[in-house]
Amino acid sequence: MRTTVTLDPDVAIKVKNLAYMRKISFKVALNETLRRGLSSQVHLNDGQEPFAVHPHESRFKPGIDLGKLGQIADDLEVGEVHRGAHRE
Repeated sequence: MRTTVTLDPDVAIKVKNLAYMRKISFKVALNETLRRGLSSQVHLNDGQEPFAVHPHESRFKPGIDLGKLGQIADDLEVGEVHRGAHRE
């Protein structure tokens, strides 16, 4: 079937690169990419429940910056490494 579609520039470049790397035509690359994408779609009508995140209340005290918890963990890890180096 012949049809006209408008691809976003970044998508067109990716399909062109795929076609070039695999030494296939743009048409074949586009069709294969669409087939892979469409076959990997999760259908929620097959009895599966949709994934849901259930939030819970945090026990952090007011004033704790939740955005910096990773930094706190890194600082604690560095401290452990530093103390371990002085023991040896």
